[in-house]
Amino acid sequence: MSNDWNARTKLVHSGTRRSQYGEVSEAIFLTQGFVYDTAEQAEARFIETGEDEFIYARYGNPTVRMFEERMAALEGCEDAFALASGMAAVNAALTCGLKSGDHVVAAKALFGSCLYILEEILCRFGVEVTLVDSTDLAAWDAAIRPDTNLVFFESVSNPTLELTDIRAVSDLAHAAGALVLVDNVFATPMFTNAFEFGADIVTYSTTKHIDGGGRCLGGIILGSKDFIRGTLEPYMKHTGGALSPFNAWVMLKGMETLDLRCRAMATTAEKIARAVEGHNKLARVIHPFIDSYPQAELARAQMKRGGTMLSLDLQGGQAAAFKFLNALKIMVISNNLGDAKSIVTHPATTTHQRLSEEVRADLGITAGLVRISIGIEDEDDLLADIQQALDAV
Repeated sequence: MSNDWNARTKLVHSGTRRSQYGEVSEAIFLTQGFVYDTAEQAEARFIETGEDEFIYARYGNPTVRMFEERMAALEGCEDAFALASGMAAVNAALTCGLKSGDHVVAAKALFGSCLYILEEILCRFGVEVTLVDSTDLAAWDAAIRPDTNLVFFESVSNPTLELTDIRAVSDLAHAAGALVLVDNVFATPMFTNAFEFGADIVTYSTTKHIDGGGRCLGGIILGSKDFIRGTLEPYMKHTGGALSPFNAWVMLKGMETLDLRCRAMATTAEKIARAVEGHNKLARVIHPFIDSYPQAELARAQMKRGGTMLSLDLQGGQAAAFKFLNALKIMVISNNLGDAKSIVTHPATTTHQRLSEEVRADLGITAGLVRISIGIEDEDDLLADIQQALDAV
């Protein structure tokens, strides 16, 4: 693999391991264990596992390793560890290096399951968690202490698409000696490289754009070799959560078209956001690359494109939002995102329903808010679908 390759080439070729048969498409090694020529070889491998040696599928697998190496090459970081789901990745990244008495500062605008880990699980085991408004640098500065161990946020929040200034928050965290963990799902690897802005650890739910076809669960954690192999790998070996080799193969196939899909989806998302902005049925349109977006300057500094997501806040609350969703003819109602199919979600009653009404209001998740994940369908067809659904409200 050449470090001189551009992203689209890395997405197709990085990390490839070919067997003696010289296959073109990556092989699926559906095995949970591996055999050794001698007892001495088994002993040696358990003492020190070589670069292309494997012991047990919970620890590593050739197909999974191809996926990890391809993702690390794309991100330009040292190493990666693949997991069974996006939330498995977030949970492991948060818990593998923390202990009772440690302090975490996190954005309050997070996916509900992430908040559960922070507020319910970590706090239960003696980790102190401080939540802040991720758009307010003064709040980050006030919350990060000399004894802060970790800072955590989504580069683009779900579902209101707020941005965190990765470089500025990373500088504050590093000055206190804290690590920076970034969930980069909404920005995608194609539009924001969080490592370039100072992140130490990056997670993805590969269930989303990386699979891209709504087929398999998967997650991945990326970072330095010291963190991945020294801190995370021992934790994962003993707690499970490994990615299935078959799912890793699906992710490898998804990566081949990731750049093409994300660019097409982002073009359509921005076009639709601009087209419906100011519609009389809408209280607001949220997309990082439209002029009314409050953090437009940061978006253009931190993102190559505005992303594949947009959110619409309908006048009339939940009743209007439900009428809109039920009138759509192309877009499907579901709770996933990053799919080839366009997906609409009503966060207040689905993905973020466990949050109190007060917390949802504080996060800007109104009863009329609809999150849209743009797919690869024809952009004019999708725009027409949204317009006719708005007319039906």
